[in-house]
Amino acid sequence: MEQLVTSPDNPAPAWSRTPHRPLQQAEQPAPGASRRARRARRTLAVTALFAAGALALSACGGDAEAGDHDAKNGQAGADAAAAKDASDAKIKVSSKDGATDASINDTGVTVTGGKLTDVKLTVADSGAPVAGAISADKASWKPGVQLERGTKYKITANAKDAKGRSATENATFTTVSSANSFIGSYTPDDGKTVGVGMPVSFNFDKVITNKKDVQSHIKVTSSSGQQVVGHWFGAQRLDFRPEDYWQAGSKITMKIDLDGVKGGQGITGVQSKTVSFTIGRSQVSTVDMNTQMMTVKRDGKTYKTIPISGGSPDHPTYNGQMVISEKFEQTRMDGSTVGFGGEYDIKDVPHAMRLSSSGTFIHGNYWGASSVFGNSGTSHGCVGLRDQKGGGGDTPGKWFFNESLVGDVVIVKNSHDQTVKPDNGLNGWNLSWSEWQAGSAA
Repeated sequence: MEQLVTSPDNPAPAWSRTPHRPLQQAEQPAPGASRRARRARRTLAVTALFAAGALALSACGGDAEAGDHDAKNGQAGADAAAAKDASDAKIKVSSKDGATDASINDTGVTVTGGKLTDVKLTVADSGAPVAGAISADKASWKPGVQLERGTKYKITANAKDAKGRSATENATFTTVSSANSFIGSYTPDDGKTVGVGMPVSFNFDKVITNKKDVQSHIKVTSSSGQQVVGHWFGAQRLDFRPEDYWQAGSKITMKIDLDGVKGGQGITGVQSKTVSFTIGRSQVSTVDMNTQMMTVKRDGKTYKTIPISGGSPDHPTYNGQMVISEKFEQTRMDGSTVGFGGEYDIKDVPHAMRLSSSGTFIHGNYWGASSVFGNSGTSHGCVGLRDQKGGGGDTPGKWFFNESLVGDVVIVKNSHDQTVKPDNGLNGWNLSWSEWQAGSAA
């Protein structure tokens, strides 16, 4: 009798599934046949089990590959969907993330395709906030103060596009260090009104070897149209002036664009600003040591003549064109600071105006006899005007002080001393125009 092998794909006939139908003895197989049938069933069962295992293994391997493929496709799809739905706002931070030589001036944030919503700049170490402001059109942000050199900062900028989708940009950067940067202290200051002899003068805190690039990034122009040329005094000082004194009433503009400029090996500029000042009326005063008189000319006309007492024969006053660089209502003059030991120490000199770095002043003198003014030189090289202790009263010293501006010119002639050096104070006018031009690196 044919043996039935059942499986999910080959179910038993209905009669074989009837539990109450008795099997007839005659239908029982012979003992030998029974053993062969059992072996056949075992063989078929093992074969089926092996096949099922193979199918199972095949299914697991196939499912894993399909899963990886599906996962990759799923992630790619998610990425594509996210990219498609990304904000149109593109934020740019001027200082690159990780920079160690960031500018202290031009750090800022801009956005295209959207508007800034907030920007936060902090000092990385302390968390101290740095004030700043978003522009009216919300397209840019700038800090409200100049950043410190050699300081680490963190910035976070947020924006939204027209659909309200957000964008964020983060950066951490360190500004250029003091050791790796240079700055120039300059005079005159922005907004000042000065005399016709006032040069623009820079004093750099580092030795400049790349003079040409540094000079070419400082532009000085005059509303009068006068040509302005720079001149280097050594490696750390750069002055600018025209051929003749500035024209009265003109406006001088100085554009400093040194940020990022290499001043030499390992040093970079950090300044970026525009400064302007105004030239006042023309006042040039001439001191004649032969007559001990000073003639003050205002706009080319004699304004006043004042008796003076210049340097003594042992300590004559410098000759040459000197520019008033500082004014003091009252100051101390100690001879030991300018090489005269303890010869004098006057703690309340009135109406003093500096003419040289080495200590030449034109100032009020209350301790000298009135008879010396206009007659003899009695000072240690300064130009003295009759004055009162405390600076009160109607005196020549007070009058000249009140009528003078920083940048006015005082010319000394007929002295028995040498001409003042052009870099001793703001006195580059003592160089001819050709000599001045020869000192330019541009």
